[in-house]
Amino acid sequence: IANGREREMTIIFAEQLRQLRREISMTQKQLADVLETTQRNISYLELGKVEPDLKTLWKIADFFDVSVDFLIGRKDA
Repeated sequence: IANGREREMTIIFAEQLRQLRREISMTQKQLADVLETTQRNISYLELGKVEPDLKTLWKIADFFDVSVDFLIGRKDA
C-alpha cells in the first residue's frame, strides 16, 4: 500500500509542478536556474521519473508560494 501511495504522490507532484510552471509561462530551463538544478532534472521531476529531495521540495513550494502539502496532493494551495 505504501508503495502505491508513494507513486501516487510522485505523479501528483509531477502534475502540480508542471501546472504551476506553465501558469507563469516559465520554461523548464528558467525554473532550473531558479532552483539551482538542471533542465533535465526539472523534466524528470515533471515526468515523475525522479522524486525531489526535501531541500528541492521546499524551494519549489517557496518559489510558487504554495505548501509542500499542496505539491504532494495533501491539501489545496
